[in-house]
Amino acid sequence: MFSFVSGDPSLDLTGTVLSRRDAPVDLLTDPAALERWVGECPGLPDRLTGGGSERDGLFESALALREALYRLALDRVRERPFHPAALETVNVSAAGPPPALRLSDAGARITGDLGAVLAGLARSGIAVLADPGARLKECGRESCTRLYLDQSRGARRAWCGMDGCGNRVKAAAYRARRRRPDAVPPRQKS
Repeated sequence: MFSFVSGDPSLDLTGTVLSRRDAPVDLLTDPAALERWVGECPGLPDRLTGGGSERDGLFESALALREALYRLALDRVRERPFHPAALETVNVSAAGPPPALRLSDAGARITGDLGAVLAGLARSGIAVLADPGARLKECGRESCTRLYLDQSRGARRAWCGMDGCGNRVKAAAYRARRRRPDAVPPRQKS
C-alpha cells in the first residue's frame, strides 16, 4: 500500500497523497493508517510508544506537517521563496523532542511516540530542504506528483520509482510506438 521511494522519510510522508493534481487519494485516512505508515517507513520506529488522548490531535499535526513539507519541497523544486506559513509549521514541529536511538545486542532501534516521530520527520525535511546539493525533483510521470531526491549518477532519474511510474511511462511509450503506422512490425520466428 505504501511506497518508500523518495530517498528521505519526510518526502515519503508527502507521497502519502497520490495524484495531487488530478484526483488526490489520501493514504492516511485515520490515525491507524498513519501508525501503519510509520511502522513500515524505513528509518522510523517500527512501533510507536504512547498513544491515548493525544492521538487525534497528533494525527491532524501529521497531516499539517505533510502538507507543509510538500509545499516547501515544491517551492524548492520550482525555485521560488519558501511559503511562510509552511515554514512555521515545519519549524514548530522540528522543535519537539526527537525519537530515541537505543542500542542492544540485536542492534540499533529507534523508539518514540508520534510527537517524536513528527519532530524527526520535520528535522529530516529541514536537512533536505537546506542542503544546496540535494537534487530534489518531481516525478516525470504526468499524473504523479511525488517528490524525491535524485541520487542517481549524473542526476538523470526521471521518475519517483521504476517499479511504478517508470514502468508505466515506458510501457505507454512502447504501446504508442507500436500503434504508429510507420512502426516496424515485430520479427516473426521462422
